[in-house]
Amino acid sequence: MSNTTFASTTTLPPLPTYTIKPLPSLLPYISDAHLALALPILAYWAVSLIFHFIDQWDLFPQYRLHTPAEVLKRNHVSRWDVLRDVVLQQVIQTVFGLGLAFVDPPSVCGKEEYDVAVWAQRIRMVERAVPAVLGFVGVDAVGLAKNMGSAHTMLAAVLSGGQYTDLIQTVLSNGEMVTAPAFANWELLFARTIYHALIPALQFLLAICVVDTWQYFLHRLMHQNKYLYTTFHSRHHRLYVPYAYGALYNHPFEGFLLDTLGTGLAYLISGMTVRQSIWFFTCSTIKTVDDHCGYSFPWDPLQHLTGNNAGYHDVHHQSWGIKTNFSQPFFTFWDGLLGTKWVGGDVSARYQRSRIAAQKKADADADKLITQDTNTPEIDIARAKRQAAASKRQITDDTSAAGGPEILAEEAAEEANARQAAAAAAEDAKARTEVSQSQTSRRSTRKRAASSLGLKGFADRVGESLHGKSSGVLSVDGGRR
Repeated sequence: MSNTTFASTTTLPPLPTYTIKPLPSLLPYISDAHLALALPILAYWAVSLIFHFIDQWDLFPQYRLHTPAEVLKRNHVSRWDVLRDVVLQQVIQTVFGLGLAFVDPPSVCGKEEYDVAVWAQRIRMVERAVPAVLGFVGVDAVGLAKNMGSAHTMLAAVLSGGQYTDLIQTVLSNGEMVTAPAFANWELLFARTIYHALIPALQFLLAICVVDTWQYFLHRLMHQNKYLYTTFHSRHHRLYVPYAYGALYNHPFEGFLLDTLGTGLAYLISGMTVRQSIWFFTCSTIKTVDDHCGYSFPWDPLQHLTGNNAGYHDVHHQSWGIKTNFSQPFFTFWDGLLGTKWVGGDVSARYQRSRIAAQKKADADADKLITQDTNTPEIDIARAKRQAAASKRQITDDTSAAGGPEILAEEAAEEANARQAAAAAAEDAKARTEVSQSQTSRRSTRKRAASSLGLKGFADRVGESLHGKSSGVLSVDGGRR
C-alpha cells in the first residue's frame, strides 16, 4: 500500500538502515592494527637504506649538507650503536602499539551510507537558512528562484530553501512502502566528499598539530633543563652530522615519550580509524627519516611542503644552532611564534668551516695511519678522488667574500709552502748523503791504488830501503842487471 501523504517539503529525506559487520583487513593474514605497527618500521628501514646507498655510492654529492669526512670525524657515536638504539626504540614502540590495539574496539563497517545521509541532511538544513540569510542583505531569494523557473531547477531549489518538490523516493516504513523526499545528487556527492575526504583530512591535520605541539614543547624542555638534556637528550645530539637511519637514535625513555607517546595521543585525540592511523604513522615516520637524511634535494616533495626539512633540522644539530629550530617533524609555526627559529642568516660559511676542519682532521689521521701501520688495507683511490672532488665543489659553491674560493686559495698556499719546505729538506738530506758517499769513495780509491802496485811496488820500496836505488835491483821490470 502506498501512502503519498508522507512526502512533504518540510520533511527531511529519511536515513537508510544499516547493518554493522567486521571490517575486512587491507591485506590477508595480517590485521589492520598489526599493519599499522609493521608498516612504519618497514618504511623507516626502506627509506633509510635508499639514503644509505646514496651515501655509499656517492650518487648526489652536490646536494650533501655534509661531506663524508664530517660524518666520519664529527659524529661521536658509531653506526652500530645507532642501529642498536633505533631497533630498541622500535621494539618499545611495537609493544606500546600492541597494548593500544588490545584496548581499541574492533574495526567495523556497514554504516558508511547512513553517515553520508546524515551529512546530506545537514546540508539540506543549511539550505533552509539560505532565504533568511539572503533576505538579511536585501535579496528576495524566493522571488529570484521563481524567476529562474525550469532553466536552473537545482539552483532555484537551493534559493527557495531546499524545496525539491520533484525529488521523491519509495521507502519501507512500518512494514509499508511509502513515498518520501529524496536527496539531490549534488547533496549526496557533497556529503560523500565531506565524509570520505574532508573529515579525514581535518583529522590528519589535527593529528599533525598535536604531534608538532607535543614534540616542540617536550623537545624544547629537553634543551632547557640541564638534567633532562645530559641524562636523555644529549644522546641524540651525538650525531652532529645526522643521517637517515639515525632519525630515531634516542635514549629509550626519550624515544618513548617524544615519538611513541606523542603519535599515540595524536591518533586518539584526532579520532582516526585504525586504517587512517596506518597512513598517519607511516607518513610521520618517513618525514622524520627525511628530516635527518643529510641531503637537500630540489625534487624531494617532503622538503618543500613545509619549511621544516633536512636543512632546517640540520641547523639544530650544529653546535651553533642547537638552541634553535626545535620544531619537528611537520611545521615550524611554534618556532616562529615563540622566537626559537634560527635568525642568523646564511649558514654556508659556518658549514664550510666545519667541512674544511673535518677534512683536515681526516687527512691528518690518514697520514698518521699510513706512517704507523705498514699493513694498511688497500685504499679505494677512485672513490676517494670522487669524494674529494665533491667536497671541493661544495666549498666553491659559496662565491661570497671570504667564501669557498678564498679558503681554498689559502689552503693551496699553505700546501705549496709545505711542499717547498719538504723539497728543501729532501735536497738537504740528498746533499748530505752525496757528501758521505764521496768520502767513502775516496777512502776506497786509496786502498785500491795501494793494492794495484803488487810485487813491483813492494820491490821498489825494498830497493829504496836497502840501496837508495830503483826497483830494478830485483829485475822485476826486466831492466839492467
